[in-house]
Amino acid sequence: MTVISRKPQESLQESLQQVIRLLERHKLVEGMVHKQEMAKHDLVEQLVHRQNLTELQMKLAALHPADIAHILEALPPADRLTIWGLVDAEDDGEILLEVSDAVRESLLADMAPHEMVAAAGQLDTDELADLVPDLPQEVQSEVLGTLDAEDRAEVQSAMSYTDDQVGALMDFEMVTIRADVRLEVVLRYLRRFDELPTHTDKLFVVDDEEIIKGVLPLNKLLVSDPEQYVGDVMADDVVIFQPFDDAGEAAQAFERYDLVSAPVVDSNHKVIGRITVDQMVDVIREESEAEVLSLAGLKDEDLFSSVGKAVKNRWPWLAINICTAFVASRVIGVFEDTISHLVALAALMPIVSGIGGNTGTQTTTLIIRGLALGQITTSNTRMLLIKELGIAVINGLVWGGVLGVIAWALYGKWDLGLVMTAAMMLNMLVAALVGLFVPLTMQKLGRDPAYGSSVMITALTDSLGFFIFLGLATVFLM
Repeated sequence: MTVISRKPQESLQESLQQVIRLLERHKLVEGMVHKQEMAKHDLVEQLVHRQNLTELQMKLAALHPADIAHILEALPPADRLTIWGLVDAEDDGEILLEVSDAVRESLLADMAPHEMVAAAGQLDTDELADLVPDLPQEVQSEVLGTLDAEDRAEVQSAMSYTDDQVGALMDFEMVTIRADVRLEVVLRYLRRFDELPTHTDKLFVVDDEEIIKGVLPLNKLLVSDPEQYVGDVMADDVVIFQPFDDAGEAAQAFERYDLVSAPVVDSNHKVIGRITVDQMVDVIREESEAEVLSLAGLKDEDLFSSVGKAVKNRWPWLAINICTAFVASRVIGVFEDTISHLVALAALMPIVSGIGGNTGTQTTTLIIRGLALGQITTSNTRMLLIKELGIAVINGLVWGGVLGVIAWALYGKWDLGLVMTAAMMLNMLVAALVGLFVPLTMQKLGRDPAYGSSVMITALTDSLGFFIFLGLATVFLM
């Protein structure tokens, strides 16, 4: 028998399209019924409404909370709230954790306080720490009041760290064992659990003071002689994290060492929690999404956010663009006489600035990636500078030469071709410098290196590209 499997993304997109079709049919049928004149109109309208929503509800009940979160992200606000009202209340907490901050805010605004408390009650303590800060103050107090002293202390501990620190992601469910017991005892101990904490691939070996001594991988436990002691088979080269460590760096370590879970310890190496691969995948995804938005000078924005919020989020960099565009126009204005005497310059200017912008974007993308991976240090910055300048010189000579020949062929002026070649090379050098130092400067100032980098590079390469090209033309062609 042949089994045909579908990729998760394809299945998810199919589910999204099905939900959209059901919503559209729901609106169409309800609109038609609403316009009809008939006996017991209100009763018929209620029955049709209930039937349509029941079909939607059945579709949503068959989906994973993460899939529902994706669907909510892809719907306009009105449809999003319709779907949110049909979701099984038992999934509310997980869905709120999966959606973006902007969408979560809109969903919480539609919930009553008791619904928020119920949603929070479905979550583990480490998950609660992610959700509670977004709840209204009075709801936060009520949620924390429903916890026992130990759980409340764990939530408050996780909430004491910022979102980009390991401590905010800690999972407090873990299995610890002692080094001086036999593996047979460990196996009996594990059988007492109804189930192990998710992503348990190793047990943490600690002493009487809960100080980390090593780890015992489950695969090692299962294949070793039950009569051996834990201390004889455990691994003592443990990758550990502290709660104030950067979450992004922890995610890189998970990728580098192929980790599934790892202990979190305090300054005395006492185990206080653990982090798992599912949390690190979320960190990588969120950082990737944030970097894409940051390159355009945007912060977290809902795809279907209101016009007012979107305008407020985007106007700072648009204002900067207007200022830089004005500077570029003034650069051109300074060379009005040159352009009026040689109109070909007006046709060639966009080529010089456009190639420069592309070169700068390539350089800055490489640098931002290097900074994110921790590969760029003060010791190798000079080498990077020399490399990027070398690339710019070669590309400038080659492609500048090609464009110079084209300009000569089009306008019959060999000196215009030389100016074009020189301008291209110089602008590529400038673009390489800008692409290198803009993200490095942003990081030195304590800002996200990606934030607004593409906007700044485009602005600088345009203005300087015009100045270089028109300046050379004024000197050598007039």
